[in-house]
Amino acid sequence: MQGRLTFLGTGTSMGVPTLGCDCAVCTSADPRDRRLRPSVLVSWSAAEGSHDRVVVIDTGPDFREQALRTRLTHMDAVLYTHSHADHIMGLDDLRPLSFASSRAGGAIPLYAAPLTAEVLERVFDYHFSSESTYPTRARVRIEPLPDRVRVHEAEFTSVPVKHGEMDIAGFRFGDAAYLTDVSEIPETSFALLEGLQTLVLPSLRHHPHPSHATVKQAVEWAERIGARQTWLTHIAHELGHEATNRMLPPGVALAYDGLEVAVNL
Repeated sequence: MQGRLTFLGTGTSMGVPTLGCDCAVCTSADPRDRRLRPSVLVSWSAAEGSHDRVVVIDTGPDFREQALRTRLTHMDAVLYTHSHADHIMGLDDLRPLSFASSRAGGAIPLYAAPLTAEVLERVFDYHFSSESTYPTRARVRIEPLPDRVRVHEAEFTSVPVKHGEMDIAGFRFGDAAYLTDVSEIPETSFALLEGLQTLVLPSLRHHPHPSHATVKQAVEWAERIGARQTWLTHIAHELGHEATNRMLPPGVALAYDGLEVAVNL
């Protein structure tokens, strides 16, 4: 089944341009150097007469702008990688999309591991508390994140990875996989990444960070996994798009906001 992977945001928690910075990347005229907070959209055509299927991985603080840019009108599910602010704080912007989805057949499922679910319920208690009287609360429901999530015709497999000391989730869907905020890929998870055509890996900057991969680490993982094409995301303002791509090996490149890639689901 043919699908599409759309990069909604390829930046870090601070985004690019970064506030208060006048470096070459933050002041760049290249639109590919403008990076909203990290998120992707996976979509595919449904049966005749139905709307296209739409799954988003993470709803960061820029989600409203990202949804407007991609003309989102509905949502079938959200998968959460972890509970950090740059991955969850756009949940409130699901409200208008959830109203449409609830009219079409129920609340939008939000798949989250226990720690992430706990944070979502605490931060957005006005949506999830049984005592909430908020009249326009989102029509969403938190679901446990299992090893495999079925959303209509597509299956998403959770890929355990490390973000510093934190256990978080990446996702494989068909011959593609999306990993963000990763500092270590456990040996057991490499088996879940075999046979990929499209791979997304994080690549913060060149010098080390305690909870994020460097360019060198990402390239080494890409070579080991052996996908036909690897796209790098979660990119800080230390990496200019054009200059960085010139030094990357064949089959590896920086992604950019709005990039669309065909995938087989």
